[in-house]
Amino acid sequence: MLDRFFPLYATVFVLSLVFTLLFEGRLLPILTKSASQPIYADGPRWHLSKSGTPTMGGAAFVVSISISLLTSALVLLLVNERGSVLPIVICQIYAILNSLVGLLDDLKKLRLRRNRGLSAKGKLILQFILAVGFLAASRLLLGTGTKISFSFGEIDLGPMYYPIALIILVGIVNCANLTDGIDGLASSVAFSIGVSLLYIATALSPEASAIASAIIGASVGFLVFNLHPAKIFMGDTGSLYFGALIAASGFVLGNPLLIIPIAGVYVLEGCSVILQVISYKLRKKRIFKMAPVHHHLEKCGWSENRICIVAIIMTFIFSIPAYVLFLP
Repeated sequence: MLDRFFPLYATVFVLSLVFTLLFEGRLLPILTKSASQPIYADGPRWHLSKSGTPTMGGAAFVVSISISLLTSALVLLLVNERGSVLPIVICQIYAILNSLVGLLDDLKKLRLRRNRGLSAKGKLILQFILAVGFLAASRLLLGTGTKISFSFGEIDLGPMYYPIALIILVGIVNCANLTDGIDGLASSVAFSIGVSLLYIATALSPEASAIASAIIGASVGFLVFNLHPAKIFMGDTGSLYFGALIAASGFVLGNPLLIIPIAGVYVLEGCSVILQVISYKLRKKRIFKMAPVHHHLEKCGWSENRICIVAIIMTFIFSIPAYVLFLP
């Protein structure tokens, strides 16, 4: 499945990994003094011991991925692959803007010393605006239409393409945010999603492959600091960035539906919250001991590292339909 750009993907991976390790090491003592994470009072009681762990560590890999993707864009320009540069730029701008929404959320949590930042409504409005902007840029600058590509051909969704696309973009971003609830989970899932994306993208798209390589490198670098017991959290600054970059990658590959199975763990986490709320409102009964589902597993006695390992395995299993439906 490797193509002629494999040295580029390897370079992007190494740059993202090395810069994340360097920047995170520099950022850690600064954030330890000024950005201690407020712990959710209604969460598992043992999480209270994590109070004081610095947050907003995602800022390091946002910068690292930006550097590595800029490098990949310059290389693609030099080898006359100009058509691959603009998709990388659009995806990265979209992800950075979502990261800024997360940064505002993190800063408000720190200022108010509580685990609730921006209102859910306010955050959703900003995310929908950014998603509309991403779709408009894709349409106007990349000529993206309403057709989605499968291994067996194309399907034109017509006007339904845009509401579906908006739901995927905003949904994946928020599900990624929900997944960031225990040490190492969000970065473990981002790593495995990156691997699955790279496996598919190397057959289809050098730009998506570069993005996937950057996600893999940055997530591995961050895991060095974030595995249990975590020295730092990525915060909404990082989780919204990862979610946006991953969601946008599906559009680069010509099929936003691609990201649903590949990001199956994200989807599972989001659905567990929705089902819990619906069940409690209709029946006054909870399906899970606590939602999202990773907290349910914690309450069942699973360790945080065990949950991370299972999430990685589940990501690869969930990705199998994507391999079947999208690889040529």
